[in-house]
Amino acid sequence: MSNASTVLIVDDQLRGREVLISLLAPEGYRLLLAGSGPEALLVAQGSIPDLVLLDVMMPEMDGFEVCRHMRADPKLALVPIFLVTALDDQTSLLRGLEVGADDFVSKPFNRAELRARIRTITRLNRFRILMNERQVAAEAVTRAYDATLEGWSHALDLRDHETDGHSRRVTEMTVRLAQALGLEGAEIEAIRRGALLHDIGKMGIPDAILLKPGPLNDEEWEVMRRHPTMAYELLTPIAYLHEALAIPWCHHEKWDGSGYPRGLACEAIPLAARIFAVVDVWDALSNDRPYRKAFTPAMVYRHLAALSGTHFDPAVVAAFLALLDPAHAS
Repeated sequence: MSNASTVLIVDDQLRGREVLISLLAPEGYRLLLAGSGPEALLVAQGSIPDLVLLDVMMPEMDGFEVCRHMRADPKLALVPIFLVTALDDQTSLLRGLEVGADDFVSKPFNRAELRARIRTITRLNRFRILMNERQVAAEAVTRAYDATLEGWSHALDLRDHETDGHSRRVTEMTVRLAQALGLEGAEIEAIRRGALLHDIGKMGIPDAILLKPGPLNDEEWEVMRRHPTMAYELLTPIAYLHEALAIPWCHHEKWDGSGYPRGLACEAIPLAARIFAVVDVWDALSNDRPYRKAFTPAMVYRHLAALSGTHFDPAVVAAFLALLDPAHAS
């Protein structure tokens, strides 16, 4: 983007355009010119200006109509428009505001005052454009980060064939439960990312343990239980994921303090992890494993209810059971 602001001067009279050119050219603006309303629309669409100085009294299409068309065009809707007019009646001013004009320049105008107003509005518009560009760039980076997280999650599911599709299922259900508990906005995004990465620490667990077909011995369980700490160590250096750490680090903690890796209890366990812990067990029980068939929905319901107050936060269990079967909601 050039440092010079672009001003579109629209006036059907050559003299009117020349006056504004003589005023603005010494200020270093990039000037675009149009001698009619239709021409102004074409020029503006081809080179989005930072400001439009729009004469009101023009044949074929007056300034009010040009302004209305610009405001209806998504590309031009936010471009500042000054109506240049000799009209000073209240009706004309109100009509200008109704069609979307930002300000009025009365003829004859004070040159110093007009230069100052134009300088201010073009700087503000450049700042708005810069902020919009930064926001678009930030959103693009966020999408790229999230695509990477989904890739990591999918890679882990592919490594552990017993849990194929597990990360996607638990992420979707964890978000639903969090929303049912009243969480929203940035909290939901952090929970979604944390759920996707809940078992990322298992990337550090040897295949001989992670993929062992039979039960693990005590030494193997000691290694397996390190995966939340491994997740913490892996993700902590990534500032973008700080708010998502709760689930990968704490989803094996238990309400009664008997979980791992830190033995947290009750509300010392982050809410996101308490929510995810219920969903994680629900998904594990609801799907076939090599060593057992999936539980029926009624069996899953009873099992989760039985663990309320020991393994799980009772309030979270109640909300989840109500989500699964609203008929049982208290």
